[in-house]
Amino acid sequence: MRDSDNTVPERPEGLPETVSAQALTRAPFSIVLTNPAMDDNPIVYVNRAFEEMTGYSRETAIGRNCRFLQGEDTEQAALDKLRTAITNHEEAVVTLRNYRADGTSFLNRLMVAPLRAEGDAPPYFLGVQTVVDERRQEDALEMLYEMQHRVKNHLSMIVAMIRMQARDAHTDAAREFDTLARRVETLQLLYEELNSTGSNANDDNQPVALGAYLTRVANAVAYLDGRSGVRVNVDADAATVPMQAATQVGLILSEIMTNAMQHAFDNRESGLVEVRIKELSGYALRLQIADDGNGIPKGVNWPDNSTLGGRIVKQLVDGLGAHLSVGDGAAGTTVIIDIPADSLR
Repeated sequence: MRDSDNTVPERPEGLPETVSAQALTRAPFSIVLTNPAMDDNPIVYVNRAFEEMTGYSRETAIGRNCRFLQGEDTEQAALDKLRTAITNHEEAVVTLRNYRADGTSFLNRLMVAPLRAEGDAPPYFLGVQTVVDERRQEDALEMLYEMQHRVKNHLSMIVAMIRMQARDAHTDAAREFDTLARRVETLQLLYEELNSTGSNANDDNQPVALGAYLTRVANAVAYLDGRSGVRVNVDADAATVPMQAATQVGLILSEIMTNAMQHAFDNRESGLVEVRIKELSGYALRLQIADDGNGIPKGVNWPDNSTLGGRIVKQLVDGLGAHLSVGDGAAGTTVIIDIPADSLR
């Protein structure tokens, strides 16, 4: 039940509906966010999978501590481990005996983790819940942990982007939230690409067909931000990279292409954006995005001291240990990112 002294938002404060819809609501596993800064660490968000798994509606769950799912036979040792992790702002994985709204019991494999965007105090606690088949419990534990850990990492990335977005208060909120949702969709496309090839999305070292993945990202950006007169060409070598590197490269492409589609062709009826992914001898991989648009405005030192998208690109490039160069002239803009082999192992 809701505490009359607490006002619990329908979604976490600062989290736009477009982002929660794509990053949380559509997830095929139960996701819960709680706010430890509020009395009794209440639930502030549950997704659709939580409602389906537990039988409790969103309206019934929000405002209550997660303990309402427990019963008298819920193991005390697991509860103690969970409480200690929350108190110390640490990750924990436990298996709990929980109960649905209709009274039936199930084993809940629960991973909790603080979502640290900045500073030491977690703005929320993430809980990822999965029903464990009691007959196959031991075989499933490692796989479930890896999946839950990756969800936590990606949601932490999303929270960090939201906080960066909030600092740009002078920007148009609707456009910025749409752009943020596109960043989330870039991660979604990666999982779709892995699923389509039957790959294991729970392995950080799982090789990803980068050309196929980046082609999907480029086509998605062109569809969302394109115009009829602007063509997009993609030329990709059959390179494969680990999943974590693919995530970073996909976000880089999304940021640069979105910027080009939104700004490079102002007052232009036609144009061309070319994306190339090439394997090199000196560097392991080169990503090149070129447009024949209007070029970077005078006085703008992109990506330094520029838009949020530029700052995100710089952080991602630095994280890969890559080299970025920008060519700007009468023929438009060309961005080249050379990624060393060490970053793709």
